[in-house]
Amino acid sequence: MAEPGKGRAAAPAGKGLSAEQVVSRFNRLRQDQRGLASKAAELELELNEHTLVIETLREVDPTRKCFRMVGGVLVERTVKEVLPALESNREQISKLIEALAQQLQAKGRELSEFRERHNIRLVGEDDPKSAPRDGPEGGKGGPGGVLVS
Repeated sequence: MAEPGKGRAAAPAGKGLSAEQVVSRFNRLRQDQRGLASKAAELELELNEHTLVIETLREVDPTRKCFRMVGGVLVERTVKEVLPALESNREQISKLIEALAQQLQAKGRELSEFRERHNIRLVGEDDPKSAPRDGPEGGKGGPGGVLVS
């Protein structure tokens, strides 16, 4: 039982990881990055939807009744009751998108640092730094690095 915790402690330090562990962690980081990008895109669509509805509702009579889905239940309200709630939701979604963008940038930096630290190259990617590594400093990154498909 102590070994999984020990493995986790070694993973952030980057020491003593086998090639399989490096590839696994790299793929997990890429998957996390894709998940963040996917969620940000989903929220962008939702933000556009909110904006469209808000623009439409601003042009109608405030006393006109409209329907809104709240927790899976369709409720009847007036435009003047729904509009402030939609605008508030739009602001919250905007803030969430900004936070996700920052997380995405941080994850990208973490992924780049991990790639550099473990000399990871992707299949089909040329390595412009390979020529200088043949010199006296070539042993720093390890004998061969890791190739990830």
